[in-house]
Amino acid sequence: MRADLHVHSHYSDGTATPKELMEEAKALGLGGLSITDHDSIAAYEEALALAKTYEMQVISGVEFSTLHEGESVHILGYSFSLQDPGILALCKRHKERRHKRNLQILANLEALGISLDRAQFSDIEKTWGRPHIAEALIQKGVVSSIQEAFDIYLAEGKKAYDPGESISAEETIAVIHQAGGFAILAHPHLIKKQRLVKSLLRLDFDGLEGYYARLPKKQEARWLALATERGWLITGGSDYHGTIKPYSKLGSSWVDEETFQLLYQRFCKSNPDQVRS
Repeated sequence: MRADLHVHSHYSDGTATPKELMEEAKALGLGGLSITDHDSIAAYEEALALAKTYEMQVISGVEFSTLHEGESVHILGYSFSLQDPGILALCKRHKERRHKRNLQILANLEALGISLDRAQFSDIEKTWGRPHIAEALIQKGVVSSIQEAFDIYLAEGKKAYDPGESISAEETIAVIHQAGGFAILAHPHLIKKQRLVKSLLRLDFDGLEGYYARLPKKQEARWLALATERGWLITGGSDYHGTIKPYSKLGSSWVDEETFQLLYQRFCKSNPDQVRS
């Protein structure tokens, strides 16, 4: 049994619907899934309703953007209550934060002589982000790729970048724990500053994402050893976004049944009315 615990749907910056994710996961032989949309749990009403149809075990998941010591850090939450007021409030704060940030980025682009249709980013219920603005820049012919859009306009420190409001890693971890979930440090392999790593390891995480996308095992070894030494959970997933990041394939990274069942049991305990038998 394999389970991909890092997947994005069209409710954030992925391109697939929850149903399409289930279909593809089933075709690949996966038995478990967590849809970890950015700052959103909107996919779960559909995903849980389809779980039995696709013989798929599903656990709640989300990926929150946080700021720690002035640096962007992503935190994965798993197995929390989907009805928890704290989780719902944090998702709402992030949607409002992203909406304000997107408007400022669009204003920054306008100041550079690039006008995009603001109406296409007006649905505040969807988690719009910089990849969507990058796609709009491609459609307008300003850039030829998402990477180029980030390199010139949207990455940190570039022409149209705006940091937006920050929400701390400490607050985010506390909210996930209050909701009965596990707080996991996402893709630590991508964090380059050792000072930041040392500081993050002092926080109240339950584990880290030891298996990530298609990274070589050599890059994962350090983090697997560190998590094992601390007795932490080790999660894993592909960071699948569909056609927006075609190089990251669904199921390219995963956890085994033992790890998944530990998470699934907590999910069932946190969501007794949500689990489909």
